Amino acid sequence: MAETSNWAFPATLQPDPAQTRFDLESAFDSVVMLRAEIPEGAFTAAILGTERAGNGVVIREDGLVLTIGYLITEAQSIWLATNRGTVVAGHALAYDQASGFGLVLPLAALGVRPLARAPAAAAVPGAAAIVIGHGGRAHSLKVKIVAKREFAGYWEYVLDNAIFTAPAHPQWGGAALLGEDGRLLGIGSLLVQEAVGGRAVDGTMFVPVELLEPILEDMLALGRPARAPRPWLGIYATEVDGQVVIGGLAPGGPAERGGVALGDLVLEVAGERVTGLAALFRKLWSLGPAGTEVALTVSRRGALQRLALRSADRSDFLSKPQLH
Repeated sequence: MAETSNWAFPATLQPDPAQTRFDLESAFDSVVMLRAEIPEGAFTAAILGTERAGNGVVIREDGLVLTIGYLITEAQSIWLATNRGTVVAGHALAYDQASGFGLVLPLAALGVRPLARAPAAAAVPGAAAIVIGHGGRAHSLKVKIVAKREFAGYWEYVLDNAIFTAPAHPQWGGAALLGEDGRLLGIGSLLVQEAVGGRAVDGTMFVPVELLEPILEDMLALGRPARAPRPWLGIYATEVDGQVVIGGLAPGGPAERGGVALGDLVLEVAGERVTGLAALFRKLWSLGPAGTEVALTVSRRGALQRLALRSADRSDFLSKPQLH
């Protein structure tokens, strides 16, 4: 579990403990390395791989680790490593598809202090922040919060107020975004392009930690939030010239079974015109829980196709972790 490279950000880009109002060294140690192994036959293996590596953040005194869920989805084994060299096995305790958060229970003591979580109003566009990856100061980066806005992901995913920062952190998955007071603002999810100063720069999208508060106890008790599962079609869609295009299909998913094809332009959901990716997913979710029938109108090579799909619960397609 040792680092495979000795890379470091230039010193001018690293946070300076002398210029922070909190215990920066302790915060560094609260971010752990996470490695997960996924069976080759797992549903997500073809897209996300069978070996996944990223970060996790200790958020409770018992060592509970918060990370981004795609790192641990269908994991058969998880290992956590601290900056001080402690390595312990972990158990994929919970995953919330709506937020994208995952929780890992360490199976032995990590010996680090947890990070406090910030309220929603703490992430302010224009404010300075710090992104921490496993490896301490060398792998931590001074950033600016450049925006807080809606984000729609092609995998049937929408956040109302995702946090966007720049410059980008190269090990964004599960990284910790800290505000100026040292509290946790978000968990790293994606590399994105942001407009800063009239030019496009690489940035990082973070899932706001505020989304964890209403669901944490359910996730600990049930492995997922108590709300009814959202309907899922198994489409990978994108916006091209203002139109929603099907770019991929989950094997055996409702869309593939229901006759959706690559390249289809999605025009309507349940008779309502589709105006964008977020609108498509929100309309789908408004129809009812998983299992609801979904009427989809698509354009295929210029001809209209009206399809009736039976939505599903995405988690039914995923293998479940076993506690060793």
